[in-house]
Amino acid sequence: MELRQLRYFLALANHLHFGRAAKSLHIAQPSLSQQIKALEEKLGVTLFERSRRRVTLTTDGEALLPYARELVALADDAQKELAERGGLRIGRVRLGTTPTLGGHLLPAIVRDFFQTHPDVELTITEGGSDQLARSLAEGRLDLALLIDDVHLGDNAFEALLNEPIAVAVPAAHRLGGRDAVRLDELRDEGFILCREGYHLRSLTLEACAAAGFAPRVTVSGTDVDTALRFVRAGLGVTLVPEIAARSVEGVRTVALIDPPLSRTIGIAWNPHRYFSRAAAAFRRHLRGTLR
Repeated sequence: MELRQLRYFLALANHLHFGRAAKSLHIAQPSLSQQIKALEEKLGVTLFERSRRRVTLTTDGEALLPYARELVALADDAQKELAERGGLRIGRVRLGTTPTLGGHLLPAIVRDFFQTHPDVELTITEGGSDQLARSLAEGRLDLALLIDDVHLGDNAFEALLNEPIAVAVPAAHRLGGRDAVRLDELRDEGFILCREGYHLRSLTLEACAAAGFAPRVTVSGTDVDTALRFVRAGLGVTLVPEIAARSVEGVRTVALIDPPLSRTIGIAWNPHRYFSRAAAAFRRHLRGTLR
């Protein structure tokens, strides 16, 4: 198998559309079709089912997918390491982050990093913690800012910051002037919940259950920023990191007691992959800043 053909296979497996995959590879669609056909002939299997309306992976294609990702990632790692050994500085960091951390925590950190490393290119991928952990394992990210309760697999994790969780209420809410509130005082409130897979959603449901009630959900399926805007509109309350609510006018945060809630933020990486000097420098910067 040629490495180029595996890259083409991965692009088509990602897009499941010949036109979009060819565009992402900057090649003509007939060239992509020829290379996929050549790969199938070499392997003696059909990798994709093709029809007028869609392209899907066959069971043989599904079987090849993890191997192709591993081989391409290893080839990329080897190229980076040999380039740096030869004196070429590859100033690129692929960072994964959850949307909340990316929007509220990273801008000032990245600004300060660029003051001392102006030639480094930072590529940010936002997603859920589980998704980011998988991307690390597959070599598609160098680093990821994660919450500590995610399934890490073989990835390494270093805790950096303990972040308090507060209840966000409309500015004119009856609890808006309080310094602190018990969670069971919210049993009659409507709750706005993030979508499935968000740490804040599971944390809210588990904490309410421990406090002896099931939250009355008024809106579900949002991200954190959208949830806060629903709070501002008076549609309910939500549990959020304090840092996320600071930039939303018309919303106040009240500390939670009995129980106090928090989450641990840290940096994760794959110790079995090549780690570039740029990635190492950004990890050092994160350590120094967040601690």
